[in-house]
Amino acid sequence: RIVHYHFPFLFQYVPKDLLPVYRDRVVPVADIITPNQFEAELLTGRKIHTEKEALEVMDMLHAMGPETVVITSSDLQGSLGSDFLIALGSQRKTRADGTKVTQRIRMESPKVDADFVGTGDLFAAMLLAWTHKHPNNLKVACEKTVSAMQHVLQRTIKCAKAHAGKGNKPSPAQLELRMVQSKKDIENPEIIIKATEL
Repeated sequence: RIVHYHFPFLFQYVPKDLLPVYRDRVVPVADIITPNQFEAELLTGRKIHTEKEALEVMDMLHAMGPETVVITSSDLQGSLGSDFLIALGSQRKTRADGTKVTQRIRMESPKVDADFVGTGDLFAAMLLAWTHKHPNNLKVACEKTVSAMQHVLQRTIKCAKAHAGKGNKPSPAQLELRMVQSKKDIENPEIIIKATEL
């Protein structure tokens, strides 16, 4: 059973009174969830200001049911500075003897100065695929996911700028993700973003 849920539009387009439905009915049946920081805070009622608080929020989300929780982006400051996004992941597995083991990772990836549509969907789909392929190695699954994302985004922004012309800002249509052109990077990404185990 692999049930995955991610929240690309949850609190922008859905009425707030549906929050309890997501929190109490959807999250408990999901194996993997990929909220951003804001969504994780809403689901748990806890604010995140530090990495320690983020880990506590992920523990709260685990307690709701999901085995794998990845906060896809956060406002936390990393070692590489403000030009990088921080993602945090946590995977809690139950061994045959009933004991639980938790793997936690942090990743820092460069921000891309453009607005894309569909990045949350792409992230969620790739994480689902890579965690299925590497069920006991969240680090590798996240490295492949985030590295593939970077390949797709860099290819997209390069193509968009070429189409827009020098000095012009690319249009939303020009920033459509170059999925087909990135097929090889999606299927077998070169690891360019490394995860740190916490």
